[in-house]
Amino acid sequence: MNTHASPPVSHPYLTGAAKGHLIDGRMVPSRSRRTFATFNPATGEKLADLAEGSAEDVEHAVRSARQAFEGPWKSFTPYQRQALLVRVHDLIDRHFDELALLETLDMGAPLSRTKAFRSFLLQAALYYASQAVNTAGETLPNSLPGNFTTMSIKAPVGVIGGIIPWNGPLISQWWILGGALATGCTVVLKPAEDASLSVLRMVELLYEAGLPEGVVNVVTGYGAEAGDALARHPDVDRIAFTGSTETGRKIIEASTVNIKRLQLELGGKSPDVVFADADLDVAVPGAAMAVFNNSGQVCYAGSRLFVQRGIQAEFVERLAAFGKTLRVGNGLDPTVNLGPLISQKQLDRVLGYIDVATQEGASLAAGGNRLQGDLANGYFIEPTIFSGVGNGMRIAREEVFGPVVSVIPFDDAEDALRMANDTIYGLGGAVWTRDVSTALRMANGIKSGTVWVNCYGVVDPSVGFGGIRMSGYGNKGGPHHVDAFLYQKNVYINQG
Repeated sequence: MNTHASPPVSHPYLTGAAKGHLIDGRMVPSRSRRTFATFNPATGEKLADLAEGSAEDVEHAVRSARQAFEGPWKSFTPYQRQALLVRVHDLIDRHFDELALLETLDMGAPLSRTKAFRSFLLQAALYYASQAVNTAGETLPNSLPGNFTTMSIKAPVGVIGGIIPWNGPLISQWWILGGALATGCTVVLKPAEDASLSVLRMVELLYEAGLPEGVVNVVTGYGAEAGDALARHPDVDRIAFTGSTETGRKIIEASTVNIKRLQLELGGKSPDVVFADADLDVAVPGAAMAVFNNSGQVCYAGSRLFVQRGIQAEFVERLAAFGKTLRVGNGLDPTVNLGPLISQKQLDRVLGYIDVATQEGASLAAGGNRLQGDLANGYFIEPTIFSGVGNGMRIAREEVFGPVVSVIPFDDAEDALRMANDTIYGLGGAVWTRDVSTALRMANGIKSGTVWVNCYGVVDPSVGFGGIRMSGYGNKGGPHHVDAFLYQKNVYINQG
């Protein structure tokens, strides 16, 4: 494992006064005038002051979104929404390097990762542009006496509340923005307090593309106040949330105020299953980055790594060797593979799980330490591998959300499936094998919303992904995702 620190880099978006909420297409201060600071997790340096949102600010934003929904946005035709999204696509392309740098500064992901988002974001914008003109109802047969025509039409749900996590806001916001803009809904976004900057900048670009005032609003602040107020607001018709299962429960409770529609992507403890016949030259780096990618701060990280017993020793050895090749450091260096964790709080959480794993008898095969020296001011941790893990240990049961993988041995496919499904979660899963029958058996048997075969973590906005059980419900991406921003209206016409 290599480490590397880079000198500070300025960003034009971070100059000037505090960043306010974006409401009615304008940046405004919090009604309370309170602000809070956001920091670069690689250096601990302050980046900017942000408006601290309250229920009053959420009320302002929701009112703006409702007025836009009932006003000018309502008159936009599908073609006009499509044309808007195409202009947004072009603006993202033009400003992408700025967005990627802002994301790296704000949440620590290496430039090598954030710059790779270009194709995804551009594809997402055009996919949702195509869906703007692809919404259709049906003419339905009926058995009514008389002369009736019956049909269904699709109509936008209304105001969408989007609560975005800190582990990848540049992409996460598009799971909300894309469907809303394609269907004619309006939005209030509440980004994570740890990483709000790329959301604010993206929404500015939407307005530059010609979005009517109030269609997309951003309220920055803390989840306990601004997020809770958004989830409970009686004039919000749908909530899309990505985050912890614990917070997801609170949002479900809050949604009962007006029986909101919900899309929830919650926690995960995804199984990644490697059979002895797998191509280890592909499976080792694939399984490693299934959990080390984004320093393990990925909801569907393959943190439970099941390896067939006959190759376990070799696999762990090769996994540890691969981990040593990863460069950990300030993401501003384009050669860095892993950046910091998002905060001191998250660092303490991950180090706590490492201590628990050791106490429970797992063997530390690699890593396990906070990085010091030039990286001491950031929240860096070594890629960490535990072997000899039992599927009942806390390290194998609970979501760590850091670069920590638990290697668990198994004997055969039946054994692997039994342990893979012995979890409260169901977000992702993977299998590595050259045998088609084994691949299909595992893909059909793993209880999760997404399964990858001989790869991990690939996501296409036109296909999407989602979870089951305590990983939530509702797909992100694909036509079913777009449909979730619409409701079906049945129409009966008496022709006399």
